[in-house]
Amino acid sequence: QVHVVESGGGLVQAGGSLRLSCTASTITLEYYAIGWFRQAQGKEREVVACMPSAVGQTYYASAIKDRFTIERDNNKNTVTLQMNSLKPEDMAVYYCAASDGPLLYKVPNRYIYWGQGTQVTVSS
Repeated sequence: QVHVVESGGGLVQAGGSLRLSCTASTITLEYYAIGWFRQAQGKEREVVACMPSAVGQTYYASAIKDRFTIERDNNKNTVTLQMNSLKPEDMAVYYCAASDGPLLYKVPNRYIYWGQGTQVTVSS
């Protein structure tokens, strides 16, 4: 059974930073396309950032572009999401997801493995 686990969420003041990590048991994330999604209360789940399985272009949602960075650390079987200059509107549950397809996927239904989510709270 595959377990994807996010960590690093928490409470931060507006303008602050958090670093989310995603790791997995029994699969090597290097061979999977990875997406970070978020879901705010009362809203649909939306893509934040995603990357294909091979080295290639990454995608960032316009709302977080130039503030967030998605990166792989293959030695640690980890994908991180560095979040800087956080705003109250970034507050949500953040999810890491893995897809066995090779491309960059912006929609949740292309991902087969999901973590349980980690809460990010931004105070104003």
